[in-house]
Amino acid sequence: MYFDERRAHFLQDRLQRRLKACRLDTFYSYYRLLTSREGKAELSALLEILTVNETSFFRNKPQLDLFQKQILEETLHRKQDRRDWTLRLWSAGCSTGQEPYTMAMQVADALAYYYLRNPLPFEMPSPKPLIPPPWRVEILASDISYSALRTAQEGIYTEAQMEPVDYMFRLRYFDKLGDHYQIKKPVQELVHFDFHNLKTEFLPQRNDFIFCRNVMIYFDEAEQRRLIDKFYRCLNPGGYLFVGHAESLFGLTDRFRMIHVNNGTTYHKIEVEL
Repeated sequence: MYFDERRAHFLQDRLQRRLKACRLDTFYSYYRLLTSREGKAELSALLEILTVNETSFFRNKPQLDLFQKQILEETLHRKQDRRDWTLRLWSAGCSTGQEPYTMAMQVADALAYYYLRNPLPFEMPSPKPLIPPPWRVEILASDISYSALRTAQEGIYTEAQMEPVDYMFRLRYFDKLGDHYQIKKPVQELVHFDFHNLKTEFLPQRNDFIFCRNVMIYFDEAEQRRLIDKFYRCLNPGGYLFVGHAESLFGLTDRFRMIHVNNGTTYHKIEVEL
């Protein structure tokens, strides 16, 4: 995580909160604690308050419209032609789960409409499953915050958090629990939550789509370049990378082609010819 001069005040404020919680007087004594054998739990606590787990359902709608109406549709056609019935998506920096659950709902919707227009010679089971056979969908959602991952796994959201979710999506994909909403079990089962530090080399492979939105802002330029190279290796041929509205790959790599439609942007993996 990189903090330039503009964010130094934020870093100092968060560190002072942890000093107070640990009853320490100096930054150096806190540093000694963090680097000691007993410091792992405190390092985790520090990470919790340094990462701003800001997220929402259907965040950056123009980008999600591009994903569902154009990119996903083209990918389904391409995969069906090859008799490849798998879809693998990764939400890198999933926070409290709204992003991967949004992805799951969009994929389920897209497959339902795609099946209506492109019926397959397979008998539909009864009751009708969320993902029509023979399609198989796997969504991996990762984050560095354990508390965010716990919240995401529970899949329970307040009325305020549900504000971007329209009535039909609430009806199809949520159960009402008093003044809260819970993601329905078939949707939850599409998403697997796991702890990941993007600094590591051991990242999920063979993805058709990677969403890593508003995460690269935490890294310096060198680390951004390394991360983009990792994402390139983690994507299937013809895969797509989605980054945040204020983020760009411009000047960082020439291995992706930008696609921009109706204010929505994505990056298409360019295959290198040998």
